[in-house]
Amino acid sequence: QVQLVESGGGLVQPGGSLRLSCASSVSISSFNAMGWYRQAPGKQRDLVAGITRGGSTNYANSMKGRFTISRDTAKNTVYLQMDSLEPEDTAVYYCKANLIQGWPPRAYDYWGQGTQVTVSS
Repeated sequence: QVQLVESGGGLVQPGGSLRLSCASSVSISSFNAMGWYRQAPGKQRDLVAGITRGGSTNYANSMKGRFTISRDTAKNTVYLQMDSLEPEDTAVYYCKANLIQGWPPRAYDYWGQGTQVTVSS
């Protein structure tokens, strides 16, 4: 049973930093890819950053240079370091893992429950 638990959200002032964590109940090396998404009120859920099994990363354009995705395979945890936060970054941040399993192989997405990030003075 795959479970993802996010933590690290909270209230931060503009220009501040937060580090989100996503702890997995199974080895993150088993996932094809993992990613962080966010959803602001009334808006769709969008990709923030992703990391593949091989370690390749990708970012939404507005996050490049401010956010960094990383992982610790020993802790089965993926992180999102967020710097220079802006009020527009306020959203619920979700962790997602993509797992290919079964025969014939199928791709499954697993989501965490989300963690609230509020950027406000």
